[in-house]
Amino acid sequence: MNALDLSRWQFGITTVYHFLFVPLTIGLAPMVAIMQTVWHKTGNEQWLRATKFFGKLFLINFALGVATGIVQEFQFGMNWSEYSRYVADVFGAPLALEGLIAFFLESTFLGLWIFGWSRLPRRVHLATIWLVAIGVTASAYFIIAANSWMQHPVGVAFDPTRNRPAMNNFWAVITNNTTLAAFPHVIAGAWLTAATFVGGIGIWWMSRNMWRAKKLRVAIDTGDTSGMPKTTSPSQIDATPEDLERDAHRLWRPVTRFACWMAIVAGVLLFITGDFQAQIMFKQQPMKMASAESLCNTQENAGFSVLSIGRQNNCADIDHVVEIPGMLSFLATHRFGETLQGVNQLQAQYQEALNMPGQNFAPNLFVTYWGFRAMITWALGSVVVAFGGLWFTRRKKVVESRRLGLLALWMIPTPFLANASGWIFTEMGRQPWVVAPNWENNLDPLRIHMLVQDGVSNHTPPILWVTMIGFTLLYGGLGVVWFLLQRRYAIEGPAAHDHIAPEVESEDSDSDEPKQLSFAY
Repeated sequence: MNALDLSRWQFGITTVYHFLFVPLTIGLAPMVAIMQTVWHKTGNEQWLRATKFFGKLFLINFALGVATGIVQEFQFGMNWSEYSRYVADVFGAPLALEGLIAFFLESTFLGLWIFGWSRLPRRVHLATIWLVAIGVTASAYFIIAANSWMQHPVGVAFDPTRNRPAMNNFWAVITNNTTLAAFPHVIAGAWLTAATFVGGIGIWWMSRNMWRAKKLRVAIDTGDTSGMPKTTSPSQIDATPEDLERDAHRLWRPVTRFACWMAIVAGVLLFITGDFQAQIMFKQQPMKMASAESLCNTQENAGFSVLSIGRQNNCADIDHVVEIPGMLSFLATHRFGETLQGVNQLQAQYQEALNMPGQNFAPNLFVTYWGFRAMITWALGSVVVAFGGLWFTRRKKVVESRRLGLLALWMIPTPFLANASGWIFTEMGRQPWVVAPNWENNLDPLRIHMLVQDGVSNHTPPILWVTMIGFTLLYGGLGVVWFLLQRRYAIEGPAAHDHIAPEVESEDSDSDEPKQLSFAY
């Protein structure tokens, strides 16, 4: 592989890996804030336990997300210095706001939330976790604003003296209609991820508690302790069957139902925002959308391809096996019968408009076609958790089947994979552009654009092999650490003292007695 291919692979590996943590952080922060709010309003100790339990999992994910996200900033200077030089006047502003406003906001108040349980008044402490939720959401907005400018550059004018775009309208950059379409879609995807995560764990804990309570009763009734189930959860070592059933009904059932309803709301929002975003993309990047449907030639009343076979990168050898007539035209314009341009016709138009006769402007058809479908298919795992969780907990019931509990756990990775597939489709579909031309307004598309090969640094392949292998191994190790930590604390469950409401320390307290940690790890 040459330097360009290696640079793309390295950025793709680090970016997709980092984004595994991002949706859970964005979605879990407001969920933990809602849990703490319920405890604050009702005084129900079970919601305090849920807050601390899922707060612990949130902190693990946040820490790994920060560690992997820092590398993303360095990528622009390491392997993409020409790109960074070209977009510096524009790209730096939203990234600076993300660091100075959003990240400092979330990190500062997260520290206050962690260590302020017995030091801050309850209302103030509750406000800190909501500020964290606002911070992570704002962070997502500024990052998406930067990415959306690459998809649809606005608010700039070309500076011929420096041969690059210069920002002349900051407000236009951060209110780009591409940003306004992508942001709610990304947030809804994050909510779906977190809701599936919480719901899957809640279903598993319900089934685990009910199964263990049943086994304990049998052991107590028969006097045969050899069949007693073992547990690694300190809070359950001396638990009675009644304690386990009480937790299943009073803790895990309401938490699970809350998560399942949130997953349904997020799913509806995903459908609405995805439809809106698709219509914008058909206007701004028709080549991306034509490639996503393997629409090789312009068609009137174009059909939506459910399944196709053949060499996906060759328009001459694609057979649409299952197709819904007219549906693609409807998705693009909300009107049947509309004409949509195909890959071949767009290729000819771009070559003529940009005076690049030898340039291929079509992205990888295989990746865009199947990436789009993978995004939708993986999201169905969240549907299983949401509707299954609500159905099996109806009428004050709880999940008792161990198989259902394990199925819920196996569904947890599906929204992570859906988010990753969506971003792979978004970024790969923009190829061969790293900054796509804006064909919609007065910007000169002959100038405000950059091909991927023009943005890469002048490195030799051996250097790139070393960094790519190094980052891949490092991230692989961090991934193992993340999984083991999440698994350990998810299996342990809420700590024994999590139900104890923290008391705010008095300033004149001079007691030498050791204080119990209000938030232990």
